[in-house]
Amino acid sequence: MKFDLLTFGRASIDLYSKNIGAEFNDIQLLSTAIGGSPVNISVGAQRLGLKTSIVTAVGNDPVGGFIVNTLQQEKVDISLINTIEGTTSTAVVCGIVPPDKFPLVFYRDKAPDNYITIDMVNTIDFAQYKSFLMTGTALSVEPTRSAAIYTTEKARAKGTTIFLDIDFRANLWHDVRAFGVTLRQYLPLCDVVIGTEEELLAMGLTDSNQVKIKDNAISSPVIEGDIDAVIKQVLSSGVKLLLVKAGAKGVVAYYPGGKTENIPGFPVDVINVLGAGDAFASGFIYGYLQNWDTYKSARLANACGAWIVTKQGCSNYAPTYEEIMQFIKDNGDF
Repeated sequence: MKFDLLTFGRASIDLYSKNIGAEFNDIQLLSTAIGGSPVNISVGAQRLGLKTSIVTAVGNDPVGGFIVNTLQQEKVDISLINTIEGTTSTAVVCGIVPPDKFPLVFYRDKAPDNYITIDMVNTIDFAQYKSFLMTGTALSVEPTRSAAIYTTEKARAKGTTIFLDIDFRANLWHDVRAFGVTLRQYLPLCDVVIGTEEELLAMGLTDSNQVKIKDNAISSPVIEGDIDAVIKQVLSSGVKLLLVKAGAKGVVAYYPGGKTENIPGFPVDVINVLGAGDAFASGFIYGYLQNWDTYKSARLANACGAWIVTKQGCSNYAPTYEEIMQFIKDNGDF
């Protein structure tokens, strides 16, 4: 096969505050990077040693050029990136106020990745890909939702391993309850599902008042619900493995049949949590594709997440294989 991983979803320029601890109104300097979960995961996995590609879209503008050029520099395949006229490449501004305030502002009016069509993905040859990762946000609007499902069906028909990063961003859905409705329908196509407890709870929302977002921390909502019921529902859908991330505590692996496995994390001093989940996914997918067991794959994933939370960015700070192996060795090994 030509590629180890194909990701699908949004791409942006991310502007990170360089004034650590400054409230949003007091930010004076910003650094640039490429972002969006599928971008971060593609770059992270590529740096670890996988060959990756991405399905996304950009506008015919300098920001789109920046995104594509940076992906090329990271050696991520760009042949499935579409340039869509009449759209504007997207941006995200990220505040960094440790230990627990990380406000986000999304600029996604006429976002190109909301206009991916079935025609744009119809020629993908999944004989060339070992695995495929879908991000939940890609299922939020048409025509991209249908293109995403169509692509996943093609991948599954070829026996490609399907990963789902739940990727809940409340502000990107017309109704937060639609998130669960949509993802519950998508679950039977998946092999491995990755998310936080809050993201899982979002899949069971029945009232929009169950979601609380403080300090514009869109990536860290507070959500009410019955986590055990949602986990049971996910596992009954046919997925082989559910990974529930818990930050410094590590991750809990849930299997059909009731087996669970606790995999510890790596305690570090947190600077910035943004992108840690994407780094986790990169690490887990790497281990999974090396035929490592869940414990070892998740330990690598936890290490990648811990690495990123000590940095002031995401994809641009993703570790190489050598770097993360040294980190693991220095912090108790596998």
